[in-house]
Amino acid sequence: MTTPNGRTAKELFENSPYALTYNDIILMPGHIDFGPADVDLTTKLTREITLRRPLVSSPMDTVTEHRMAIALALCGGIGIIHYNCTIDEQVAQVKKVRRFENGFILDPLTLSPDHTVQDVWNIKAQHGFSGIPITEDGTIKSKLVGIVTNRDIDFEPDRGRKLREVMSTDIVSAKKGISLPEANEILRESKKGKLPVIDDQGRLVALTSRRDLRKNRDFPDATKDAKKNLMVGAAISTKNEDRDRLAALAEAGVSVVVIDSAQGDSTYQHDMIKWIKKSHPDVQVIGGNVVTERQAENLIKVGADALRIGMGPGSICTTQEVMAVGRSQGTAVYHTAKAARKHSVPVIADGGISVIGHIMKALSLGASATMCGSLFAGTDESPGDYVYRDGVRLKVYRGMASLDAMKVGGNKRYFTEAQDVKVAQGVSGFVQDRGSMSDLVAYLSQGLRLAFQDAGVRSVETLHAALEDGSLKFELRSPSAQREGGVHDLHSYTQPDQFNQRNQ
Repeated sequence: MTTPNGRTAKELFENSPYALTYNDIILMPGHIDFGPADVDLTTKLTREITLRRPLVSSPMDTVTEHRMAIALALCGGIGIIHYNCTIDEQVAQVKKVRRFENGFILDPLTLSPDHTVQDVWNIKAQHGFSGIPITEDGTIKSKLVGIVTNRDIDFEPDRGRKLREVMSTDIVSAKKGISLPEANEILRESKKGKLPVIDDQGRLVALTSRRDLRKNRDFPDATKDAKKNLMVGAAISTKNEDRDRLAALAEAGVSVVVIDSAQGDSTYQHDMIKWIKKSHPDVQVIGGNVVTERQAENLIKVGADALRIGMGPGSICTTQEVMAVGRSQGTAVYHTAKAARKHSVPVIADGGISVIGHIMKALSLGASATMCGSLFAGTDESPGDYVYRDGVRLKVYRGMASLDAMKVGGNKRYFTEAQDVKVAQGVSGFVQDRGSMSDLVAYLSQGLRLAFQDAGVRSVETLHAALEDGSLKFELRSPSAQREGGVHDLHSYTQPDQFNQRNQ
């Protein structure tokens, strides 16, 4: 039964015999008396952590390491470092985010004098830049001996030529400890594009560039703590040995930990949350994953500061199909958020986010933030190298329960680590190049502001208030309505490259 102005979420989700996904519903428009710039996307990640953008990167080994976490934190979100690695490796990733200073690259790509011009071109093809410091042995731990930029190789016909023959050795550098304004002034006066930073022994410790200084000049929305350091999260399992991992992460300055379980309502997770809140009370804890009110109440009762919602909706996840256990994401977000709201605990919608509309619907159903995997996996900052398939630039993206990820520890979240027979609950695949995170977050943020404007709400807080008082209305969409809402009835059309503005 339809109504002239739509239905409340309560009517839609509590009276329907079916579970609903994001594509099954649509929001009714509201009254517009403000511009997109007036929309405030500030939201809560946990009880104590506030974000300026409702965006969280998933703790997957093809999504979030330090480069992703830095980029997203600078843009107002937060990254969660995956744990398909040793404790020391994960701690090192966290420390890189915490030590980050705007404009300074602490782990620049380097080459040795014995590398070739072709190696520089390969880096340019994969990463989009070619200003490469040259060190004695090709690592950041050795002495800086030169630098190669576009002007050194642009007209070099022999791509097999050694870099020692083409590199510039008249290097303008700065000493370790230099401030960003001082580095900017050196670049301005020298008219150089790159400024290596070296220690007293001449070893490379960092790199900054004119382009990065322009980009990093000001990040008013950056997610920082009281000490003005970027905030970062990390994933851990429920296993007892990960208590040592948590202790090391806490010492490294991690802001929040995600208990990474496919089914989070377990005695193992309850015990881990209780231990963390007792042993490391300053670390915020995100529990999950859960999809029902009962599960949500159980994790909140033992001390969770936020909940991660979703069981099987991700693009590379096959849990619902293989295990026959889970829940459609729209219904899961609505019911868990309803339970969590009673305790002022935020929920994070995890999985099934592929377009701006999905983020808007997740927030409209009560989520305070969205966790994205495939949406962020194809960016410059995600781990891995670009590859080409049929002329398309791609990156690998795999589920943490895919066989590939399970071989290196991804099965820790599925209680299957010690089992001889592995049952995959995810797949491996490729996602298309989406350019830089700064461009992508800018695009998503502006799209969300426009969506909020269409709905007639100015902030996440007022959106949630409208959800609760029933003034926010929805309608169900038939398959025909979903088709009507997309591109249709054309002979052909050009799909806009919405995410990647690299060539625009």
